This record gives sequence, C-alpha cells and structure tokens, in this order.
Amino acid sequence: MADSFQIARKQDLPPPGGYKPIPFARIPAKKYFNGYTMFAGYLGITAGALYLYNINWKQVQRDQIEMRSAKMAIYPMLLAERDREYLKQLRRNRDAETELMRDVPGWEVGTYYGERVYKLVPPDALVQPIFHEYYAHTEPKEWYRRAYIKLRS
Repeated sequence: MADSFQIARKQDLPPPGGYKPIPFARIPAKKYFNGYTMFAGYLGITAGALYLYNINWKQVQRDQIEMRSAKMAIYPMLLAERDREYLKQLRRNRDAETELMRDVPGWEVGTYYGERVYKLVPPDALVQPIFHEYYAHTEPKEWYRRAYIKLRS
C-alpha cells in the first residue's frame, strides 16, 4: 500500500553538455578618463572653487565690518540704558526701604539709625551696593537666576 503513494521524482542533473566554465579572470573597470584628463579636471575644479571662495570671503569681510560698525554705534546707547536701569533699581530699593522702615523711630533712609555708614565718602557720592543689597527686594527665583549665571537657560 505504501508503494502506491510514491511519486516518481526526477533527479537533479547537470544540463546536457555540462555547466559553463566559471569566470575567474579579472575584468578591469572601464576607464572614462585618463590621468592627464583627471589632473586637468582637478585643477579646473580647484580654480573655480578658489574663485568662489574669494568672492564669498570678500562678502563675509564686508558683513563683519558692517556688524562691527553697528555694534560700535549702538554700544554707548546700551551702556546708557544699563546705567539708567541700574539707577532706577537703586531708587526702587531706596523707596522700598522708606516704605519698609517708616514705622521705625529714628530711621533715616541711607543711614544706620541716623549715622552715616561710609564716613570718608562725600554725602552725595554714589556708593555701589553689593549684589545682595542690589537684589534685596526681588523675587528669590530671580535673585537665584542672576546669582548663578551658569543656570541660565
């Protein structure tokens, strides 16, 4: 019974006349340019690139000169604005001290109970406050951000 289910199989044999020979010889790549042409192309492309680089370099130099001129023109105004804001903050600090200490008897703003803190400095001279005094009336978060510049985002 097992013999009736056998299928006739054909054995896999080489084609008639055998297989083709295996090509193992080196086939050189097709040459499009010879050495002189490639060298001339290299020199041409390099010359073109240097020309374009020179044009671009001149434009970059002009842009840098223009930016330097703009920075030098605006720098005095930026310094003046910085100084103006600094003096405004000192005024705000002074006003905050006046408001905070208004109920303390004998308290005079800018002194320590009526006694000048800096004895050798003329009364109308500007004494620059330390960092903590300057930011005394700001939010703690802002003070921390300014105190630790490396944490700025």
